[in-house]
Amino acid sequence: MKQYNLYAALRAAFPHDLDAAAVETDSGLVYSWRDLDRATAMIANLLVSLDLPPGSRIAVQVEKSVEAMMLYLATLRAGHVFLPLNTAYQSAEIEYFIGNAEPAVVVCSSRNFGWVSKLAFKAGTHHVFTLDEDRTGSLLARAAHCSDRHEIAPMGVDDLACIVYTSGTTGRSKGAMLTHGNMVSNAQVLKDYWGWRQGDVLIHALPIFHVHGLFVAIHGALLNGSKMIWLGKFDPKLVIAKMPEATVFMGVPTLYVRMLAEPTLTRRQASHMRLFISGSAPLLIETFNEWQERTGHTILERYGMSETIMLTSNPYDPEQGARRGGTVGFPLPGVGVRVRGDDGQAVPAGEIGGIQVKGPNVFKGYWRMPDKTKEEFTADGWFRTGDVGRIDQDGYVTIVGRSKDLIISGGYNVYPAEVEGYINEIPGVAESALVGVPHPDFGEVGVAVVIPKPGARIDGEQIVARLKSQLANFKIPKRCFVVDELPRNTMGKVQKNLLREQHKQLFG
Repeated sequence: MKQYNLYAALRAAFPHDLDAAAVETDSGLVYSWRDLDRATAMIANLLVSLDLPPGSRIAVQVEKSVEAMMLYLATLRAGHVFLPLNTAYQSAEIEYFIGNAEPAVVVCSSRNFGWVSKLAFKAGTHHVFTLDEDRTGSLLARAAHCSDRHEIAPMGVDDLACIVYTSGTTGRSKGAMLTHGNMVSNAQVLKDYWGWRQGDVLIHALPIFHVHGLFVAIHGALLNGSKMIWLGKFDPKLVIAKMPEATVFMGVPTLYVRMLAEPTLTRRQASHMRLFISGSAPLLIETFNEWQERTGHTILERYGMSETIMLTSNPYDPEQGARRGGTVGFPLPGVGVRVRGDDGQAVPAGEIGGIQVKGPNVFKGYWRMPDKTKEEFTADGWFRTGDVGRIDQDGYVTIVGRSKDLIISGGYNVYPAEVEGYINEIPGVAESALVGVPHPDFGEVGVAVVIPKPGARIDGEQIVARLKSQLANFKIPKRCFVVDELPRNTMGKVQKNLLREQHKQLFG
């Protein structure tokens, strides 16, 4: 059997000099390639010592650290399935993920150990470890006693590597199953397409609990044997200060907006950089143009999903075409992208329809949801993304909206049905609707519109305050309005387009 373990592919790309710097942190720590290899071996050996069934899920909700990345790599190395969880998730969300994925191991921050371990043990998880951003916690303490030599587990192309939870419009989160083959193929395609070269250095300023920071950025640097400048949190001043030492930066549009607000961002400061990549949310054309003007660099915008990793990208090589603002470029090599009308038929170039995709990067399906998986694929094997867009005469793909009312706030997905479910459980609430409206910093934020039950007195600010103890911060509506009725069509369906229109100027 051909070795498809993603860690094996990344390890094979490490430079010959294993004592060279692989990661340099904002706190002054430097990790060598040898450190990465030895530490991942020790954590992998700890997992091996637990005698877990093959393909066990390892659920992880910790703050960003190099050790958290090592845990991810060690999980791949040991042949288990990594399950990253957003650090903002609260107890109701974590309880669902643990119940649904049934992880054999849960790793959390020390400060959350009390409530997380209670949920995990109740659900039948046998092992709960802690890991903190200051290199402490029971995971590292235990791994310190393990050997630093480990035989990489042989994996097949279809073996699971990760499960990434992506909420559905029904409010029930779905676990997208990504295989070692999905990950390896996508990482190799991006290495070539984005022109990764010897001497490249990546500024890593993204969180590592979703596709952009955990897969696209980390795989890109490791597969190229490139050093990472590792920032625990995004700091616009620090990113700009580090540009002369780096060549590649990946961010969500919000990060570019924040850097443009800094006077230190100049052509000279960015002159050593080779590539700025943007994704996870639409980049406003104003941001695209202003960045070009200020730095002399043209941002490369691309498009991907939890279920597919990267699908399309504006070209890096000018010979393949220009980087066009407002578009997400061309389908990546080996990836099929097509646009279909409601009748399932092809639409003419430039016409809008549902985006469907196919390729070696497309996920295996939704964890324990065979019916949902079947529903999301066409009879001829194309995945329905739920995004709406068009492909022009030149082959450029433009995303114009989302068929499922998805809100993308600061690069994070917010599914209205999930938030509405929590609002509707609040005493006195009869019904609610959550819509996305433009926001200068986050691109888009949620605004809730709520109808009270007859005779009930409810307060919008109190509803927002109550949600803060239940949901991740990025899901919390920025405003909540109490009204007598919601606009509806003849079928009784709430007309969210009218609510969006009504509140679109709310944040100027």
